[in-house]
Amino acid sequence: MAHITKGYLQWVNEQGCGLPMGPMLLSPSSLMSAFHREVIEKKPEVFKVTCLTDIRKLFATKCPFYAGFGNRPSDVYAYKQVGLPESRIFTVNPKGELIQELRKNQKSTYEWLSELVEIFFPPVGQTGSTGLVQPLCLLETSTASY
Repeated sequence: MAHITKGYLQWVNEQGCGLPMGPMLLSPSSLMSAFHREVIEKKPEVFKVTCLTDIRKLFATKCPFYAGFGNRPSDVYAYKQVGLPESRIFTVNPKGELIQELRKNQKSTYEWLSELVEIFFPPVGQTGSTGLVQPLCLLETSTASY
């Protein structure tokens, strides 16, 4: 299944832009075990929480995670478990719209986020903007789908 997942992630393309290169962490359990955990037990967050917690433990003094993007409530749960603030947790719906966990009733797009990338994701070594607390309430949002 790893090659199928890698192929899909490389295939994702929005107006000529793809996902950035980076590590892909896969469950070491068998396909049947993973299927049982995620489909029958309905606990897909178990692997993600464990994996992210192990990564966090590698960084003794600082949390290595800055923001989290997912497409399910279980992703939001996992990101909260490792200490990400709700202001930096995003859910992507099937239309490609971004929903910030802190402001669930407002939708935006990756295009909108790219215009504000330095506010949401300040360069390494700089502190974040106070705009991270409630950024969507101050800015125009779009419901365009990609």
